[in-house]
Amino acid sequence: MKIDPDDQKTSESIRQLMDNVAIVLVGPKYPENIGAAARIAANMGINQLIVVSDEPFDQERMSKTATHHNSRLIDTMQMYADIGKALATFNWVVGTSARQGRQRRLLTSPRRMVADLLPKLAENQVALLFGPEDCGLTNDQLKFCNSVACIPTADFASINLAQAVAILSYELYTGVVQFQSESAGKSSAKLAQSGELEGMYDQIELTLHKMDFLKEMDYGYWMHNIRNFLGRVGLRSREVKFVRGFCRQVVSLAKEKDA
Repeated sequence: MKIDPDDQKTSESIRQLMDNVAIVLVGPKYPENIGAAARIAANMGINQLIVVSDEPFDQERMSKTATHHNSRLIDTMQMYADIGKALATFNWVVGTSARQGRQRRLLTSPRRMVADLLPKLAENQVALLFGPEDCGLTNDQLKFCNSVACIPTADFASINLAQAVAILSYELYTGVVQFQSESAGKSSAKLAQSGELEGMYDQIELTLHKMDFLKEMDYGYWMHNIRNFLGRVGLRSREVKFVRGFCRQVVSLAKEKDA
């Protein structure tokens, strides 16, 4: 059978885009769910699996639900005890949550999330972040996210971890296939990594304290809103450096004033 060169080229382009995606599981409770997530991710062309936990998991129980064909994701799985270190090299982080509240980011549907993500995918490493089976991602974990997807349901909002991974992975894969077949839009620029953003947020917080802008009772609220705004913008590395340089200058002036 002769393969159409255009089809082959499209398939390679799809593979390259999906190679920039990782599934990140934070504090999963059951090895079987890790294996099921690995199986789903591999079937949708995702080849990176990261688990954030300080406890090892039973290899045999993970491999059983991953199946032999997809066990490679279990074999290459990365483990981190700290979520910040796990996400440090990613340029765009998508969280998943069904809960809303004052301290929560605005939620978007998986399909809208994918539409926003597709132009970024060629130049950026993307993490799809999932929380524990019993409680989902906390506010402290969601602060690392640029956007948060909520899977719409007709009634009870709780969805099994593996099911959530399947839905987002499927939406992303089908979106990538359509994106490639339609040759849609130009790719966006490479964005700053999560580790760079965290350094910037720490410096912004320090600067606002030096300015007496942040009070003990409301600094969490203000930093949440600052993270929410700058996270959605999608800053480049040079823009992060500009913000940090501005903060250093403000702190320096504050020290001169106090001297």
